[in-house]
Amino acid sequence: MSIDVNNESGTEVDEQAILDIARYALARMRIHPLSELSVIVVDADAMEQLHVQWMDLPGPTDVMSFPMDELRPPSKDEEEPPQGLLGDIVLCPEVAKKQGDEAPTQHSMDEELQLLTVHGVLHLLGYDHEEADEKAEMFGLQAAIVDGWRAEKGLTGPSPAPTVS
Repeated sequence: MSIDVNNESGTEVDEQAILDIARYALARMRIHPLSELSVIVVDADAMEQLHVQWMDLPGPTDVMSFPMDELRPPSKDEEEPPQGLLGDIVLCPEVAKKQGDEAPTQHSMDEELQLLTVHGVLHLLGYDHEEADEKAEMFGLQAAIVDGWRAEKGLTGPSPAPTVS
């Protein structure tokens, strides 16, 4: 799995954890090991520009995903998943910090960025949360991936509750 993490935000973030949880999520979703992903960490101004340009919504957001080859998790019948370019995930640590601070189970900016990374991966793989059933599926899968990664890393305490909308 080729995953690049590029921090352009000026904020110190745990880039290794972002890389690790992205790799874990993609492996868990059975994405081809030669697929490629880019994660970019930007400041609030850059995120706001992207949010306005692509979603026509004001203000910065927490995470945006830009799919490339529209890869999907393989079905149970498929032996080998296709490989390709997954796309880009853009994260904003300023928004992540605020969300972590305001969450019912307060957690760190880095924990929120890990959750948002998984959220972004799932969006790249075609998951969405517009409808109630889609949201239940996506957020359930997101929690399972975050919990699995945290357990594998031996991290204690509750996993961050989903704060993405």
